[in-house]
Amino acid sequence: MALTSVLLYLSSRAVKVIDGALSRNYGLCDINNNQQGEVMMAVYDDIGGEAAVDAAVDIFYRKVLADERVSNFFSTVNMERQREKQKAFLTTAFGGPNNYTGKDLRQGHSGMNLNEGHFTAVAEQLLATLEELKVPQVSIDQIMTIVGSTKDDVLNR
Repeated sequence: MALTSVLLYLSSRAVKVIDGALSRNYGLCDINNNQQGEVMMAVYDDIGGEAAVDAAVDIFYRKVLADERVSNFFSTVNMERQREKQKAFLTTAFGGPNNYTGKDLRQGHSGMNLNEGHFTAVAEQLLATLEELKVPQVSIDQIMTIVGSTKDDVLNR
């Protein structure tokens, strides 16, 4: 998918969640609503659970490390440990079992001086990963909505 298409995708689908609400376009609920867990569990189950998250994280980091826009952020990172933390985080974010014990997004990204371009680059690589794995479009939409909802925390705004 071309960069322009990805940016349009992110603009039309994910940016709507910046104020803390999930987009109504997907039939999702407000992020503070008790139904959120049900929606997220559906995402975790719909994409194939643990095996799918494991495969997605491995492919995702292969793409991120090849992307010159963001690869430098990982030059001193223990990638085996990073993959494990990311798998636990995404499992929790998508509604699976909560085994995540790491920092929250804001703490984990503080001091990195990330900007919109960095966030977009990582989102593009995630989108490409999901498409490569042939994740159903409805699940991709839900996942990208979740990603969009994290933007302010990741960018420490």
